[in-house]
Amino acid sequence: MFDLHRLRLLRELKHRGTLAAVAAALSYAPSSVSQLEAEVGARLLEPVGRRVRLTEQAEILVAHTEAILERLERAEADIAASLTDLTGTLRIASFQTAALALVPTALGLLRDRHPHLRVHVTQLEPETALPALQARDFDLVLAEEYPGNPNPRPAGLEQEDLLDDPLHLALPPRATRPDADAPMAALRSLADHPWAMEPEGTAARHWAMTLCRDAGFEPDVRFETTDLLLHLRLVEHGHAAAFLPDLVWNGRPPTVPLRQLPRGRRARRVFTVVRSGRDRHPAILACREALHRAIALR
Repeated sequence: MFDLHRLRLLRELKHRGTLAAVAAALSYAPSSVSQLEAEVGARLLEPVGRRVRLTEQAEILVAHTEAILERLERAEADIAASLTDLTGTLRIASFQTAALALVPTALGLLRDRHPHLRVHVTQLEPETALPALQARDFDLVLAEEYPGNPNPRPAGLEQEDLLDDPLHLALPPRATRPDADAPMAALRSLADHPWAMEPEGTAARHWAMTLCRDAGFEPDVRFETTDLLLHLRLVEHGHAAAFLPDLVWNGRPPTVPLRQLPRGRRARRVFTVVRSGRDRHPAILACREALHRAIALR
């Protein structure tokens, strides 16, 4: 029978990409892979430049390892459900606006109902958080999907919708105020204005660039950050235009002029993601319930 710890090393290598990253995440001896190769009777790694990649036989093993680990996740969930007190640690990753608008209230609800559950929260963008969820660095991720820009859906992850978060064009105070019923005209009026956007490579940036190009211009992006509160501050001071979601204000009145976006592009989807097999764990169920209650209390 193959050694499960050694099989996990292969799985971690698939998700983390380098032996150094695997070594940082798991304690292992360099000989572990060679020992597993001897057990399997086949080569499992092959060099690619300065890195290594999994062979066809290693990919087969990883697929079976994923199934084994999912079954163990279900066993852990069943054990937790059999206990009367919810304990242990729940590791959450969330993007900024959800972390500000939803997570604090949800944490209070969890603390009141499950005082022995320890919750650890990390602010992290979905592009980084979802691979980390697959690698078992987190138990639950709050993620976002922009209209017309669906995220890849990795195998072994399950999603549950939280809310649709309206998106708006935020105008600097001195910008020209076009007709509110003409979203594309409002966009085009800012063609020569500086913009604040999220960095290259993010889903938000791809969506924003596509929207501007559909309006017929290439935006002058002078400010790049995932911090949407900084986007808002730049708009308030007249330094930039931006696209801002409702969660930025967290129920408070907007502080800058807003315009509607074109139909079909007016809201992003906010959802939670967990690994398959963990969705019935009592801590996951409690967290998702608390998040839905936090939305209802906004």
